Amino acid sequence: MTANVTLFGFEIPRALAMATAINAVWINASEIVRYFAFVRDMMQRAFPQVPDIVPMSLPIFLSWGVWDTLVLLVVTGFTWMYLDRFGGGARNALVAGTLVWLAIFVVLWLGLFNMDLATARIALTALPLAWIEMAIAALIVDWCRRLCERMQRDRSPGSRGLSATKS
Repeated sequence: MTANVTLFGFEIPRALAMATAINAVWINASEIVRYFAFVRDMMQRAFPQVPDIVPMSLPIFLSWGVWDTLVLLVVTGFTWMYLDRFGGGARNALVAGTLVWLAIFVVLWLGLFNMDLATARIALTALPLAWIEMAIAALIVDWCRRLCERMQRDRSPGSRGLSATKS
């Protein structure tokens, strides 16, 4: 029996809520670092003829918020279901993270490259960083699942964990 929390009127496993919260911070931080440290400057240098190639404006920030939210929900939700079906552990978490990376980031950058909206250098810089982002996000999901399972076990009657009294 797993502990649940109520979120927006829905009961969800505590580990899923915890993984979603941690991943929200991780994914937003990772996206910001990748964009400002690498992609933005590379895009500006690769396409100097395009005015405002990577503008900083409210509509861009709003669409970025939608993007981050979708990535968060997909990687956390898919990894949760993958681990539920195939079992926990770092190996399965990395497989799930890699599948999400292929479905989102490889398709995105391949499409941009195919339409001449990104150079190979930009794609080959952004893709490994995106894989690291998805791999860590998937490992966070696995870690939260294992942590909550351990906490639940330790609270169960007869366990020798945190709730057990010393005699």
